[in-house]
Amino acid sequence: MASMRSTPHEPELNFDELWETFRNRYPFFDLRNVDWNKQYDIYRPKVNKLTTDDELFDIFCEMLDPLNDGHIELKGKTGPDRKKRYFNPEPVPRFRQEFSRQEIKHLFKTTQKTLSKMGFGPLEETSAWMLHYCRSREVGYLRILELEGIKKRKLEDALDRISDDFYSLNGLIIDIRENPGGDDDTAIAIVNRFCDRKRIAFHRKTKTGPGDDDFSPIKTWHIEPQGPVQFTGPIVVLSCDSVFSGAEVFALAMKQLPNVTLIGDHTNGIFSYQLEKKLPNGWRYRLSYQMYFSADMVCYEGRGVPVDIRLLNRKCDLENGEDPLITRGLEIIKAS
Repeated sequence: MASMRSTPHEPELNFDELWETFRNRYPFFDLRNVDWNKQYDIYRPKVNKLTTDDELFDIFCEMLDPLNDGHIELKGKTGPDRKKRYFNPEPVPRFRQEFSRQEIKHLFKTTQKTLSKMGFGPLEETSAWMLHYCRSREVGYLRILELEGIKKRKLEDALDRISDDFYSLNGLIIDIRENPGGDDDTAIAIVNRFCDRKRIAFHRKTKTGPGDDDFSPIKTWHIEPQGPVQFTGPIVVLSCDSVFSGAEVFALAMKQLPNVTLIGDHTNGIFSYQLEKKLPNGWRYRLSYQMYFSADMVCYEGRGVPVDIRLLNRKCDLENGEDPLITRGLEIIKAS
């Protein structure tokens, strides 16, 4: 007699597990205007024991797509040839609609040309690979490429070196455009170099169950002065909507400082770390599972950290050979 036990590749088993994990751990159905129970009613009847891997993967994609969350990912191998498939329901940010990958590189070369025209030295990598720095006589420029993949000692050494200039600077531009994110602790370690006193950076709570109130207690993170000297003069942060995750946390924390002006465009609006899971059939998936709040308890999920001055990079910046965000940032510092 054949066994009646479920097998790891049973389509219905995998559907139910993925749907239930999202029901229990995903906190943003209301915010993203998705009725998750309705998604079940629509897509569960499409799955039966004869559903193929490719069909099941397509059904998952259709069900997850309306969430428009860049921190949702699905990876799997399907069919007899074990074809690799990947899905991520992230809408293309305006910045990446405006610029191709090659044009983004061109834009940052335009940034360097603009800085050079304004009396800045060449942009150089520091001992922390993701921090690039240069300065003019009165203003510093720090580009943060990413916020992970660095040892604490190297990060501190780079920040100590940059802080040697703090006494002689009248202002600082920090560029986080096109930053994919990283670790909250790395973001906080950098922000601490610009703190005047201990302040709330952000709050966070974690989804733990299916109920509206099923969250861990709210935990609060702080920023506070760190290092031999802090820069508390005028700071301009350059942002756009392809700033993600840990880089958004950086923007959120910097926004708490009274000497900081954010210009450009709002960040992307996906703050959470990713919860990683594996289905019985071996497919792997990730989802947002944490809610972040500003110091005054505003959640910017889905809309991003807002800027103080909206100023967008356009393709014509490449033709004009000038980065208007740099020019505006320097004007703000000069007027401070």
